[in-house]
Amino acid sequence: MSPARRQILRDRIAMSHANRVVAFQGAHGAYSEQACREKLPGYQSRPYKTFEDIFIAVEQGDAELGMLPVENSMAGVVSDSYDLLAVHNLHIIGEYYLPVRHCLMAHQGVNVERIHTVYSHPQALAQCHSFIKRHGWNRVAVYDTAGAAAALKEEHREGEAAIASALAAELYGLDLLAEQIQDSANNTTRFLIIAKDGIIPMPNVGCKISLLFEVRHIPAALYKCLGGFATNGINLTRLESRPVAGRDWSYHFYLDFQGRMDQVNVQQALEELKFYTHNMKVLGCYPESLRPESQGAL
Repeated sequence: MSPARRQILRDRIAMSHANRVVAFQGAHGAYSEQACREKLPGYQSRPYKTFEDIFIAVEQGDAELGMLPVENSMAGVVSDSYDLLAVHNLHIIGEYYLPVRHCLMAHQGVNVERIHTVYSHPQALAQCHSFIKRHGWNRVAVYDTAGAAAALKEEHREGEAAIASALAAELYGLDLLAEQIQDSANNTTRFLIIAKDGIIPMPNVGCKISLLFEVRHIPAALYKCLGGFATNGINLTRLESRPVAGRDWSYHFYLDFQGRMDQVNVQQALEELKFYTHNMKVLGCYPESLRPESQGAL
């Protein structure tokens, strides 16, 4: 290959990497952006206002991937994310568990004794309840953690602080006054990575499969749906029910389990599942990420 041809290929590869974008919800410095940076360091992280904006950006090609929070170990399920997975035709290609480390930040030169009010997302304020109560501070809920840090930087409010990530403090030039102030040391958020096209995971890699289904209106339908996984020795890791949009008192179920689509026991379980369900939709088969702490099976 000629030197000129090699340079053309290098330029194309560099350009393709430069254009790789992962969409996240919130302002720069959000925990979702931290997940993007840690899990996908070769991608440019781009903020969007809503979760639905993430789906639209990936569908329209403005972003190659989306980083979507689906559950938190303290706050529970992110219902909007599951509802959007049901109505959009994107694929789950990966997951990531991010330890949430809340930090207290303020303008440079402000010390803890001068603070009287803290701003953050309602969940972050709740997750730092003991720390805030111990200091007797007022709490003000805002749209997101990184937005609280950005607003604090712009408005130069005296005696006020924000609770957000260390990344937010770095991006907005705020001083870190305290780190890891959350009540639970195991506070963790699970993210799913979504894309237009699915993937075939590498052989010998532990995988998860996520799917969505509605049960038929027959006695013991859910029990029969799950029975095929038990008889085929498949470990379920999550089961979540959500209302079906536009149909009152109708529900569908999200199921995560360990396995690969090419395994005989998985194929047998899915065949059995079809007898008791309708509108079954496989959302993705993807490499399983290690959790920060062990967790039992269903």
